[in-house]
Amino acid sequence: MSVAEQQAATGTWSVDKVHSTVGFEVKHMVVSTFRGGFEDFDATLTFEDGEPRLVGTVRAGSVKVRDENLAAHLQSPEFFDSEQHPEIRFESAATRREGDELIVDGDLTIKGVTKRVEARGAIVEPHDDPYGGTRIGVELSTLVDRTEYGLNWNQPLPKGGFALANDVKLVVNLELVKAE
Repeated sequence: MSVAEQQAATGTWSVDKVHSTVGFEVKHMVVSTFRGGFEDFDATLTFEDGEPRLVGTVRAGSVKVRDENLAAHLQSPEFFDSEQHPEIRFESAATRREGDELIVDGDLTIKGVTKRVEARGAIVEPHDDPYGGTRIGVELSTLVDRTEYGLNWNQPLPKGGFALANDVKLVVNLELVKAE
């Protein structure tokens, strides 16, 4: 963002849930990438002294996949254990730029385990919408080892390998509206 754009990006911004997504991608059966997401999430972006701070939460029980049996399995103790750990949380600690790329370091908590992660992506300058509001976009992704968070279920394949890769890509695309 330019200096003028950074000056326009002040205050508090709330997520527009209709136009935002929170999802994940993981290799499945070695041959393809499986994608899922969450329906119930929240995010707030605040700028204090010119520094952005992003806080996001996801209700683990809102996992969205195309099979209700798989959705139930993902909520079980073998994965998110959504009954005991209903919330997934991210809180930024620092942001920086490398060229046009936004880098956000923060703490990600899944299943009661908190680890520092580095997310990379972009922030789109503030734009006025046709309804009198101002919007900003944030797109970030990071790669995490799901087993470090206690999501350990797997199954060996007959010719080697496992049903699920340990590396999971987390992807957020947020459209945020400036609070009045």
